[in-house]
Amino acid sequence: MKIIIALKEGAFRSLKSWKGIALVLIFFLLMVSLLALPMKGALNAGFGKSMITEKLRDGFNIEVFTDLGTYLTSLISYFSSGLFVIILIGILLNAFLTGGLFNALKETSGNFSSSEFFRASSKYFWPFLIITMVTSIIIFFLVLFIIFIPLIIMTMEENPSESSVFTVGIIACSVFLLLLFMLLLVADYARAWQVMYERSSGFRAIGYGFKQTFRTFLSSFPLMIFLFVIQILFGIIVLKILPGWRPASGGGVFLLFIVSQLLFYIKIMLRVWRYASVTSLMEQGLKKHDNN
Repeated sequence: MKIIIALKEGAFRSLKSWKGIALVLIFFLLMVSLLALPMKGALNAGFGKSMITEKLRDGFNIEVFTDLGTYLTSLISYFSSGLFVIILIGILLNAFLTGGLFNALKETSGNFSSSEFFRASSKYFWPFLIITMVTSIIIFFLVLFIIFIPLIIMTMEENPSESSVFTVGIIACSVFLLLLFMLLLVADYARAWQVMYERSSGFRAIGYGFKQTFRTFLSSFPLMIFLFVIQILFGIIVLKILPGWRPASGGGVFLLFIVSQLLFYIKIMLRVWRYASVTSLMEQGLKKHDNN
């Protein structure tokens, strides 16, 4: 029952926060443009006005890039450095904007206000950044010790059977996903607690996140699994729509852009649904504790 209530409340709160989701979309579009627009200029300089660009209309063609000559090395270098900057900005931007979203998703928040959104984003930036960095570091080591090291050990053996490597890989990935869901719950509970009590203490919030995750595991974990399945199904739908769409005119390109941004908006809303559902679940537990 608690799961159903949390999902309903989460859906309602995420829909109510549609303006905040739109702000997140705009900011990430601006961030991606920092790499995409200069990269487009560099590609135009490499391609020039030749007929090479025509080869890209029917899909990826390796000859296009091998013909770039000296431009290819500079493009790879530019893309690598630009991608690093984008990832760094993305981490900081995510920590900033998530504070505004969680503040808008709590039960006591009223109608959405842009000024309140940015005030909360600024207020909770450092604790949210701590939560993001700590959970990201833990995830990195989980990937290293649960997936990569066992597979490396398996492949170093003499004549390892493919079935054994496959079995180890499946078990390792399953264990990793289980722990990943738990860490996502820890991070969500930590951020919800941080906004609820308005204390600037990222490490204390993480401690609460671990405690709350294990305390409410039987309700929190099925909720996370359900929302994860919804996101997977949505991802499959996106993969069915976008890759086969090859616009042949300017209008088609514009329509593709609009549809892709709409799908990205829905993707963000599904993530915000998770935030709101976990927040609602936490609030239910706090109300029950207060009544007792």
